[in-house]
Amino acid sequence: MINSGHYQNQIEQDRFGLRIAARLSDATHELPHDISERLRASRVQALAKRKISAAKTATSITLSGGAGVLTFGNERFSGWDRLASVVTLLALVIGLIAINMIQNENRANEIAEIDTALLMDDLPPLAYADDGFAHFLKQSTEQHP
Repeated sequence: MINSGHYQNQIEQDRFGLRIAARLSDATHELPHDISERLRASRVQALAKRKISAAKTATSITLSGGAGVLTFGNERFSGWDRLASVVTLLALVIGLIAINMIQNENRANEIAEIDTALLMDDLPPLAYADDGFAHFLKQSTEQHP
């Protein structure tokens, strides 16, 4: 989400600067030529520095899947940024592998419990595979809800 308070503050600062510049410009006719030239050179330098700092703002905003990403031109990742990215990616992959292993173990335990229940039951396992027995169970559950 874009911070509108920051932009409002920036606009107010710009207006204040324009008011000060107008006041200073009013008195420049009365100054000697060398002083007015030094002031002009200072203004040019100040504007050049302002343009450089303004160039540091985000150059593009990309929206994808409900997430926004600000890019700052052609800034390169430092070594620490790359290391942090690799560590984060590694933690994600390890977490996914652990989740997969846990789910496989839980699934194997559930299947083992079902097999144990089938083998310890009074009916032989083939009775559950018989279509007539399945039909019999279905009818008996419909008659006795």
